[in-house]
Amino acid sequence: MNNRLQKLSEKFAEKEIDAFFISQMENRRYLSGFDGSAGYLLIMEKKAVLATDFRYTEQAKTEAPGFEILQIAGSIADWFPGLVSDSGIKRLGFEAGDVTFNFHRQLNDAMKKKKVPVKLVPVNGMVESLRAVKEPGEIEFIRKAAAITDAAFEYVESTIKAGMTEKQVAWELEKSLRENGSQALPFEIIVASGPQAALPHAKPSDRVINEGEPVLIDMGARYEGYASDLSRTIYIGVPDGTFRKIYRTVLDAQTVAMSIISAGITGHQADSVAREIIEKAGYGNAFGHTLGHGVGLAAHELPRLGPDSEETLNEGMVFTVEPGIYLTGWGGVRIEDTVVMEQGKVRVLSQARKVRYD
Repeated sequence: MNNRLQKLSEKFAEKEIDAFFISQMENRRYLSGFDGSAGYLLIMEKKAVLATDFRYTEQAKTEAPGFEILQIAGSIADWFPGLVSDSGIKRLGFEAGDVTFNFHRQLNDAMKKKKVPVKLVPVNGMVESLRAVKEPGEIEFIRKAAAITDAAFEYVESTIKAGMTEKQVAWELEKSLRENGSQALPFEIIVASGPQAALPHAKPSDRVINEGEPVLIDMGARYEGYASDLSRTIYIGVPDGTFRKIYRTVLDAQTVAMSIISAGITGHQADSVAREIIEKAGYGNAFGHTLGHGVGLAAHELPRLGPDSEETLNEGMVFTVEPGIYLTGWGGVRIEDTVVMEQGKVRVLSQARKVRYD
């Protein structure tokens, strides 16, 4: 944690701030180790404070040993001015992407009322950019989360059959994830069959899965706070020519993209490789989302792999590669793996099998 705090404080001069006020949950955990559901951090160059209420103060002492623990109660006006008034802070950074307009107004009003001369400075992505590059221990946690996901998929792949509902399959997946050691799931499981699979973020329903249609599954596990993300598409029965062509196109797009992704490439460049393969197959308009996203304490974080992403993919980054094709009235295919950039190349962390359907 000290190393993370040092890296963060080194960015203060660039952002022209004296300290940083952290409100975003994953950023709070990343910098302090504290995983309670309520609290704030005040990070200064030589001091770090974790402010939380009576429910979490003992937990905070255990999980954030390098932090001064401040027990807070009441409204923001009751404790925030005192937190910053005697610290010598003139310009206080805050997380512009997390702080609402109303909360910002409360912070300002509280300081004006107590005559605390601190200017609030909006800052974007400062902690998130640190989180994008994973330490070895973080990568191991994500690998273990991926292994839990792999086991759940392989179990359900062997038991799924026509006549089951999407909700039944989703429950079998969730039960397996939990039994294999997952903490609270990082996102709701997607099980979409037949035409429903044309919705990239479909919700499991009471729809009965039929013979002769695709089933798209998207799920993740969480281990020691870190997420994994996996998508597979299977076919119930003997696949027809349409499914074979679409599935082969998506798999080729993923395989080629992972083979060319290397340290220094941008998210846009990675996305364009997969997108070109899908476009050449005649399905360009049916690939409506980006190629991938970062995975860590949040299921979706930096880096972004998409048409508008100029972010560079660097050593230690963990992200998904997930091309897809979705046709209204027919269904869809998505294949997704969680990968890590190591020694300049992609190493795949998720190992659930992919049927080729050639």
